[in-house]
Amino acid sequence: MSDIGVAIMDAAERRIRVGGFNGFSFREIATDVGVKSSTVHYHFPTKEQLAASVVHRYTERVAELIDNDFAAEPDCIKIWVQAFRGTIYSVDRMCPSTVLGAETRDLPDKVSAAVQSFFEMCLERMTNQGMTVEGASQLLSTIIGALLLANALGDIKAYDRATRGML
Repeated sequence: MSDIGVAIMDAAERRIRVGGFNGFSFREIATDVGVKSSTVHYHFPTKEQLAASVVHRYTERVAELIDNDFAAEPDCIKIWVQAFRGTIYSVDRMCPSTVLGAETRDLPDKVSAAVQSFFEMCLERMTNQGMTVEGASQLLSTIIGALLLANALGDIKAYDRATRGML
């Protein structure tokens, strides 16, 4: 993908993290990147395609991060808690798939499917790392809930309090 395409996806990801699917327009993305709106449309003909591409890229990045961390650290729970902790302590503060997951019933099918794939990847990696299906569901639910709680309260330490007993 071209540098402009990557910049468009980066801008869209930042806006999704803050406002979800309805939190951005092609015009805003174009302004963020410093291009014309037609350039955004050239790279991503629809908003659905752009959002789905952002989620797919994010899924690939998280999968790679988790796989690399698991190769060095055998504690599955610690890996996942720390991975999502990195999200809450980042400038953008939310996992884009978590933001979109909260609104998945109102998303276009292509975007909803991409979000579902993200969560399926998480659960699959957790079970491949030795967790039961129930344990993986509980861990992911706790982490996502802690992320939402910290964001809603405006208190990033709430994530640490919510996940402390898991480590």
